Amino acid sequence: MKSKDKFAPIKEPNKIFSYWKRESFTIFMVFVSGIIYNVGLLLGPIFQGKLIDSLIAKENLTIIFNISISFVIAIAIVQYFRYVKRLYIRRFANNTSAAMRFLLYNNLIHKTKVQLEKENMGSLMTKAISDVDACVEGMRKFTTEVFDTGVFLVAYFVYMLVYDVKITLLAFIFIPVAMLIAEKLKKIIYKYTNAYRKKISSISDLTYEQVDNSILYRLYGRENENYNLYNESLHDFEKTAIMANVWENSMQPIYNVIAMIGVIIVIALGGDKVVKGVWSIGTFVSYLTIFTALAFKASKAAKLFNSVQKATVSWKRIKPYLEENKSINMNDDNISNKAVLNIDNLSFEYVNGNKIIDDISLYAVPNSLIGITGPVACGKSTFGKIFLGEYNYFGSVQINGLELKNFSEYERSKMIAYMGHNPNLMSETIYNNITLGDGGDINEILKIVCLDEDLKGMKEGINTLVGNGGVKLSGGQQARVALARTLYRRTPIVILDDPFSAVDMKTERQIIDNLRLYHSNQIIILISHRLSIFTEANNIILMNQDKTYDYGTHEELINKSSLYNDLFNLQISKDGV
Repeated sequence: MKSKDKFAPIKEPNKIFSYWKRESFTIFMVFVSGIIYNVGLLLGPIFQGKLIDSLIAKENLTIIFNISISFVIAIAIVQYFRYVKRLYIRRFANNTSAAMRFLLYNNLIHKTKVQLEKENMGSLMTKAISDVDACVEGMRKFTTEVFDTGVFLVAYFVYMLVYDVKITLLAFIFIPVAMLIAEKLKKIIYKYTNAYRKKISSISDLTYEQVDNSILYRLYGRENENYNLYNESLHDFEKTAIMANVWENSMQPIYNVIAMIGVIIVIALGGDKVVKGVWSIGTFVSYLTIFTALAFKASKAAKLFNSVQKATVSWKRIKPYLEENKSINMNDDNISNKAVLNIDNLSFEYVNGNKIIDDISLYAVPNSLIGITGPVACGKSTFGKIFLGEYNYFGSVQINGLELKNFSEYERSKMIAYMGHNPNLMSETIYNNITLGDGGDINEILKIVCLDEDLKGMKEGINTLVGNGGVKLSGGQQARVALARTLYRRTPIVILDDPFSAVDMKTERQIIDNLRLYHSNQIIILISHRLSIFTEANNIILMNQDKTYDYGTHEELINKSSLYNDLFNLQISKDGV
């Protein structure tokens, strides 16, 4: 029987015991092997005592040999079950780590941009990597110590009682004291560990920010200032890390010393039994060895309290992100190769009540080019992002008679393609950036976005690596690769938000002509400041600063909107067209 698939659904994933229940077979194997291993450890001191007594009694070599062989065999069996226990403990940890990360990543990718913006990148990455590791490590230690300490303590304590009840109880008094001290320190450890985890998030976010804006800081002479600020943050992080680790690890020797005080009682009272002939030397050595091992394990149990407390901090940080797997609805019933778009009284406002879009209406059929323009910060990009499902809107946006809100993510991805300001290129080949792993011929799409001529000058052609974020390409080439990716799947609706800002006007005009020729079945919504290309648009929405809008063809807006007329003529005279 094998343990469950690490990506199988987990019932109540935000309850920590669900992960132990999910790995029931693995935990069962840990349970069986753990008991055999820890109880079997008693055989070592027992055979050791018998061997000492045999040597002192000068018994024949056959008896000594048999005891020695039995000793070796017993140790071999015990160590084998130790191997089995460790194997399944590691399997439990690996499967739990994979399951938690899968749930966390699955949850993150299904959150909207608005939800993600509530937390910085450094914090999210720390939770996804560091906090999951810390939580799973605490779970692994707890599962291990239940047997390596719990079963061990019980087995050794019971066996010591068989030797002598009085000595055992007196010597054992100091062990609960060590555990009680550890339990009392849990609030302090939680406090410093929580501060440490928050500082990791802070320093991670600061690192991302420093790397992303390094050139900007250099250009404006802020490099040294930011370098000093970063060093100060690292110094604070170091102090926080030291405090967290001191309280977690420095107490271990103290726990050990307290637990080992009982050795004095064992030596005094046990030695007296040897002198009186009640115990043999071998029995005394066996009992002393068992108690020493028990005291050492007890001190580790005290440290376990600290480790569990540390893991509790990480668990509380990642718990809100551990929800049941969000499956993708692959239903194709609402997917079509053509679309009719009907927008009626569309409005949008942010949580603070700041209205961005107010009562916009639009009707578009296949082979339509719809232009969206207007002054800075008038809501043009927000209008485009509404089609991504990132924002809750008022009014109605219907595609083929179905409300956009009711489309699943899968259906929306098959009906709508979107290109924003950022090309979002992967550190991959041009081909893979366009196809995203789907495969197929991209020659036609390269011609449409006027990238085919550029590729002739690249030695590797479509297999050219673009570098991190497309750094090996020019701004215009990055934009056209992103545009090719957007157009590649031929979705019925295409949203292009300022796609030609890095492209010259001649290339821009050629791409528009190609789009009208090769993508005649699509509705293309083009958001742009460049009004020269809107002469080709079927209809245009001019968004005004006062949240009103004008709607019509290029000629109609020239005649009825002084703002549009002025902007268009200004751009024409500036560009010399």
